[in-house]
Amino acid sequence: MSTENISTVILSSQGRFKELMSLYLKEYGGYEVLDDFSSDSELYNTLSSIQKSFLIVDTDDDANMDFIARVSSDCPNCKILAVSENPTVDFIIKVMRLGAKEILSSPVIKSEFFDVLKRVCEQLNGEYQKINKCRMITVFSNKGGIGKTSVASNLALELAKTTKENVALIDLNFQLGDITTFLDLKPSFNISYMLKNLDKINKDFLLNTLEKYKNTSLYVLADPPYFKQADDISSKQVARLFDILKDSFSYIVVDTDANFDGKTITALDNSDLLFLVTCINLPALRNCQRCLDLFDKLGYSSDKVQVLVNRYMENDEIKADDAEKVLNKEIYWKIPNNYFTMMAAINKGVPVSEINPASNVAQSYKELAIHVSDSIHRRELIKKYTASSVDSIDNILRG
Repeated sequence: MSTENISTVILSSQGRFKELMSLYLKEYGGYEVLDDFSSDSELYNTLSSIQKSFLIVDTDDDANMDFIARVSSDCPNCKILAVSENPTVDFIIKVMRLGAKEILSSPVIKSEFFDVLKRVCEQLNGEYQKINKCRMITVFSNKGGIGKTSVASNLALELAKTTKENVALIDLNFQLGDITTFLDLKPSFNISYMLKNLDKINKDFLLNTLEKYKNTSLYVLADPPYFKQADDISSKQVARLFDILKDSFSYIVVDTDANFDGKTITALDNSDLLFLVTCINLPALRNCQRCLDLFDKLGYSSDKVQVLVNRYMENDEIKADDAEKVLNKEIYWKIPNNYFTMMAAINKGVPVSEINPASNVAQSYKELAIHVSDSIHRRELIKKYTASSVDSIDNILRG
């Protein structure tokens, strides 16, 4: 481990808090506390100029929350610990979204703080082995013209923007894939090339080979350019590709074709969340009902399979409540109908947020991404604290 001390800043108006953190840091070793800043601007400039740094934030002071977001966005080599007297699940999710990946409750327990210091030290010195927590989301419909590719591409981009983590968007429609058209990309490599070179693939290879969408953390793997290439792709290869991608990305979003072939079933089987896309009209709902029956026979849980309504209109003849009764399932999300904004986005080959970020449909995709990522964090937090004491569970789940 590197012997170079990690520059550390404690942001709090409470003298006792700063004193205790400083004592713990000195006892642990390897951290150098910087203080005597005349303003937040001076503190920010200092963090910006340091190669490796650690920021401890007392979040009971609301003014410090904006500072977390700013540092997280502009200082990628600064690790952030948020400390709060009452860290409810909603609060933890909010702080994690701002950029603090470590959270402790106060008063801080020394052993828990030391565990954080160990992780931060390993991360900043390149010795931390990340535990694979990738979540795979497949967007499916067995009916064409529903808007499945729009959902997949817009959701994937918003996940990348919301979480600031690496997201892979995979076009598994080997015959008529449209993701590169929707995002106006001309990739040098496609999924057929990847599947022929599975033994060469690692994280560096993927991040340098997959097409990156503009200045985001979204990476796109395109469909094969020729029909003949699709014939040579096996379900086993697709499954192996997913395993490799899960080691390098936090989220994988898959756009499938409308057929229940082996490759599509492989994607569905490997998914943590399956969005079954439909519209609220009789033919679409009938097809949706058949898919739900099939997914039930395949053994997919009701939590895994979720119904997403596209082009939703409040004044439709068939209401959302009626659709839920027909499907015997609650609708997970409704993307509002906004024909002109969506068509402008499709025709220009850009996500809807680039056409009109204030539109109802752009806001819906943004909120969907937040909801998906928050739900994942929430399940992980509840699972984590189930093994803790009753008092800790009550505290963390309050609210």
